[in-house]
Amino acid sequence: MLRIRDLTLARGARKLLEGAELSVHYGHKVGLVGANGTGKSSLFAAIRGELLPYAGSIEIPRSWVVAHVAQQTPNVDVAAIEYVQDGDREFRALERELALPAIHDGEALGELHHRFESIGGYGARARAAALLAGLGVDEDAQARPVAAFSGGWRMRIHLAQALMCRSDLLLLDEPTNHLDLDAVLWLEDWLRRYEGTLLLVTHDRDFLDAIADTIVHIDGAKLTTYRGNYSAFERERAARLALSQASFAKQQRQIAHLRSYIDRFRAKATKARQAQSRMKALERMETIAPAHVESPFHFEFPRVEARGRQLVHLEQATLGYDGEPVLRHVDWSIAADARIGLLGANGAGKSTLLKALAGRVVPSSGTRAVSQHLRLGYFAQHQVDELRADETPLWHLARLDPDAREQDLRDFLGGFDFRGDMATSPVGPFSGGEKARLTLALIVRARPNLLLLDEPTNHLDIEMREALTEALQDYGGALIVVAHDRHLLRATVDELWLVADGALRPFDGDLDDYRAFVLSRSRDRGARRSERKRKRVRSAPTRASRCSRGRRRSSRTSRASATKRGRSTRGSPPATRTSTTPRSVSSRRSPGRASSRGCSPASRRNGWRWRRH
Repeated sequence: MLRIRDLTLARGARKLLEGAELSVHYGHKVGLVGANGTGKSSLFAAIRGELLPYAGSIEIPRSWVVAHVAQQTPNVDVAAIEYVQDGDREFRALERELALPAIHDGEALGELHHRFESIGGYGARARAAALLAGLGVDEDAQARPVAAFSGGWRMRIHLAQALMCRSDLLLLDEPTNHLDLDAVLWLEDWLRRYEGTLLLVTHDRDFLDAIADTIVHIDGAKLTTYRGNYSAFERERAARLALSQASFAKQQRQIAHLRSYIDRFRAKATKARQAQSRMKALERMETIAPAHVESPFHFEFPRVEARGRQLVHLEQATLGYDGEPVLRHVDWSIAADARIGLLGANGAGKSTLLKALAGRVVPSSGTRAVSQHLRLGYFAQHQVDELRADETPLWHLARLDPDAREQDLRDFLGGFDFRGDMATSPVGPFSGGEKARLTLALIVRARPNLLLLDEPTNHLDIEMREALTEALQDYGGALIVVAHDRHLLRATVDELWLVADGALRPFDGDLDDYRAFVLSRSRDRGARRSERKRKRVRSAPTRASRCSRGRRRSSRTSRASATKRGRSTRGSPPATRTSTTPRSVSSRRSPGRASSRGCSPASRRNGWRWRRH
């Protein structure tokens, strides 16, 4: 097991953990949660041996192989599919040995082939292709060099490389940040079937609920373990907080607020699958709200006056870039009370559609018409990048609302956790999450009656996501959102539309139906890839059988030689298995030692292990 004893971690003079204890048995899937800056990533660095403890120890069995997602992106010209295969270090080592000039020892050559086959070497390329495809990298792109991909796509390739490693301990820190919903659903399914030990940091509650069987909460420099998934953790934490009278009073006010909204929504909800799914999500929010009464985020959208029935209309619009259409013949009207979630694979055209609604992409054919009363709020990554790095949150807000008093602006920023000196600090050094919060604050202050949100939860922690979800409940304007956060989608939209195959159409179902749709499509693609591979390499089994015959011949030759020398190979003792003596981080092992051992499987129980994914 992974064992943490009396651990104290520090960054500079600040102690992140002090006297922390944790035991994680093999095969458990642990979600690590806590506010930003509490030490989640630092704990991962300590487990990898990259951050030495101030005191205490971290013990990992020596036979365990540790895999994690590389944070630095090498600028290499290696094809993506080859780079992913590098994640299985033993496969690469055996591949190099087999590529050496002819080995004269037939028995040694036979053993190499046997090991190569036992670790799934002949299927390694297909396994790498399946991992990349599941994360949204299509077959043509897999042959492109890693250096040709943008930062977000490189992170997908890094993630695939980590999954390629046949690991015993997998460390994943925010793996969904650069993924779309389709890739998130695929990764969720993969991790549920992962056989090793998983430590996961994510702000996606649905992702945690589906995967984690244990939650470890970092609070007050301690590690507190809760059995069950994230929802179970919220219920237990809410019960603990209720023991405080002040927290209990806040809980009751928050429950009353949500209950009034639920009652209003119930009166007008339709029988559509997604509308009913939203009803259930709102009822669930009522039960989990008490766990978030200590959140630093409290804000709401100003009341929107209903003017006109239609805000934007695209008529027979063809949308694309540089003459290449992405969507064709889009005929879509956005009503003043619309609440729509857009679904579809990465690159299908969801962001393009939002840009067209916002007027950032001009249709190459067809028209875009808008209401004279339209006030648009548009969130996308490039909006975050347009913040003035040398200016402060207070400056940005004052420029938007020059007539407001400074104290009113400071109070408003406080709801987004920009308090005290932070409100007057330059934006440049802010984290991605802080910049995203400021961008959302500016959008809320602008009083839009149409909100277009393109992945608004990227870089936001769970508390901010929950605050945004609650604020969107009371928002009275039209909402169109693209997000991989299913909790936000379930709780805020009434209808789903699918962007696929160059077209836009309603999706008749809820997010559970969409999950089944995505996984079924992924399995179909995998089956087609396997069929194509079988057609291309029909000679591969013959080659394997030749290797097998070679091993049998070399074995017979070896036994015959041994008999002539007066000894026999029969009854020889089995190979010595790898020791499982724990290694301790406190022994100052060199950084990265776990990964430098390669990805050879631990010799536990059944000897060589090859996991099928």
